[in-house]
Amino acid sequence: MKKRRWGSSLVLALGWLFTAGLAQAAYNEEAVVDMEDREKQADCIGCHSNVTPGVVKQWLDSPMANTKKRNDAVTCVNCHGAEHKTMEDHAKAAMPTTETCKECHKTQAKQMKKGKHHLAWFGMKSQIAWHGQPGAITKEGYRGCSGCHKIGEKGLKGIMDGVSGELQHDGGEEASHYRYGNAQCDNCHTRHTFRKSEAQDPRACSNCHMGFDHPQWEMYSTAKHGIIWQIEGHQEENSRAPTCQSCHMMEGDHEVVAPWGFLALRIPTKENVLALVDAAPALEPQLTKLAAALPSGNYVDVDDDPEWVLDRALILQAAGILDADLQPTKRFVEIVVQGRAARGPEEFNELRLKMKNHCNQCHAKGFVDQHFRASDEIIKAADHEFAKAIKVVQGLYADGILVKPDHWEFAPDLLQYYDAKTKIEQELYLIMLEYRQRTFQGAFHANNDYMHWYGWAPLKTAVNTILEEAKKMRAEHKAGK
Repeated sequence: MKKRRWGSSLVLALGWLFTAGLAQAAYNEEAVVDMEDREKQADCIGCHSNVTPGVVKQWLDSPMANTKKRNDAVTCVNCHGAEHKTMEDHAKAAMPTTETCKECHKTQAKQMKKGKHHLAWFGMKSQIAWHGQPGAITKEGYRGCSGCHKIGEKGLKGIMDGVSGELQHDGGEEASHYRYGNAQCDNCHTRHTFRKSEAQDPRACSNCHMGFDHPQWEMYSTAKHGIIWQIEGHQEENSRAPTCQSCHMMEGDHEVVAPWGFLALRIPTKENVLALVDAAPALEPQLTKLAAALPSGNYVDVDDDPEWVLDRALILQAAGILDADLQPTKRFVEIVVQGRAARGPEEFNELRLKMKNHCNQCHAKGFVDQHFRASDEIIKAADHEFAKAIKVVQGLYADGILVKPDHWEFAPDLLQYYDAKTKIEQELYLIMLEYRQRTFQGAFHANNDYMHWYGWAPLKTAVNTILEEAKKMRAEHKAGK
């Protein structure tokens, strides 16, 4: 038996047995276990009982250590490999990824790879503003967007990397620059206990789904569903109130997608766009060309009138997703198609029906239908106000009152966020990421105050500010000629 720098394996094994006994009787002494694995595990626990005792206790308390059969336990070596043997070679310890978890959790891994959490890192990088942030925010520091978006897989290559079809993987190149944060599963099933009950608790979602642009936790916890859940003692099973997981991960489905998506956007249909021709005949060539690239179909509850289609077209233009001629850009492919930020009619309708059926377990069908349609109408109203503001700022650029920065591809560009150079464009950014988000998310999460006073009211204020500021800018421009 080789000697380690930390002491003999016998001493380590005794340390492991002592620690394990204090934590709980995790192992069945009668089980037949491979002796080499036992020795390796003894080495891990013997050392880490001193170096990271909390980690050892967490693992010993975990379902992975406490299987019915000792030889079914998931050990340190199963996740971290056996290359790390001394205090000096700790970098040889492998960091687990989803592929590691997939060995035992094939169904959940497959579901996750179909969903938005899997695409979170790719989606973050599709935002032009992210690329200008300091490395401490964007890299391994994980202090900004990346702190939550690291739940997504690294190394996905899209249109900006020359991949126009389905996303391709870089084979691990990007992930190799990040020692930590390459596992998706432990964002919700935190190490080293990995309890299912923890991930089923809505508080597990709260550290990411909160704050400026998506305060779903604040909305949920202060609306009736969340209040009931808290009053009744945080029940995970047979609760009278739904949780984030019971609505967005029905029956434990790890895909985690919703009809309207994160930004309340949908892919316009061919019928929606062609219906605009009568309302805007001057745009017939552009609209006909755009319609040819779009899916056919109708959205349940929300078949668009031409005004709403045009409003959303202006929003997509301001985000650089449609160009000045209303044609799809590379951002359209990257964000909408590859990043799945918007739904087509088939997927939207399927997800909405599933969500309605879930609500019908407690609420009458008519009540549910009315709630969804009313929430859709709120998005429609918010889009109309937002489009008015966008049109005014577009006019300032068209008339030379605002000048597009040299390094910008589009102007105005909502995805420049807080790097926009004028106050009037800063207001557009706040409308998009804060006020409009809270208006639509507050409506669907049944939080009246968030929908109105944190969403609709400041949205209206910002639009009025933009309209008045544009008048002043035009007057000043005219006076300066």
